[in-house]
Amino acid sequence: MKGSEIRLANEAWETLFRAQATLSREFEHHGDWGDLLPTEYGVLYALTGAPDGRRMTELCDDVLLTQAGVSRLVARLEQRGLVERAADPDDGRASRIRLTPAGTDVQRRSGRMHARHVAAAMTRTLDATELETLRELSRRLLDAATVSRATDRSAAEGTTS
Repeated sequence: MKGSEIRLANEAWETLFRAQATLSREFEHHGDWGDLLPTEYGVLYALTGAPDGRRMTELCDDVLLTQAGVSRLVARLEQRGLVERAADPDDGRASRIRLTPAGTDVQRRSGRMHARHVAAAMTRTLDATELETLRELSRRLLDAATVSRATDRSAAEGTTS
């Protein structure tokens, strides 16, 4: 790889990272989260597509927090009646975290407001074609990173994928 490619890749990464961090701060500080913290909303959102719940390790991967951080969030949400633990049918030692009806309701209300805020932020400078391009490029980066991570895990475990 040439020096100019390395420089361009790093500039692209830095710009992407700063855009994501800046927008995340905007959503956190100017969003209408009700009595939720944005990270709590992230857990509720991660559980929306999982009616049977998710294991704690799956939640960690999805919300990009440590297991200790997710455990504390889940405990708070559980105390508030927004999530519940259920036995994992595949592993008697583990539990699955799932939304309660109240958690589903809170997530939907907060999610609608958050979706409008995200749409307003993303469309103030990008048109539909640019958003589609950004979505596709981001998916490609994510897919490549996911494959790389799985390869690293397999190598660490001494297996092949």
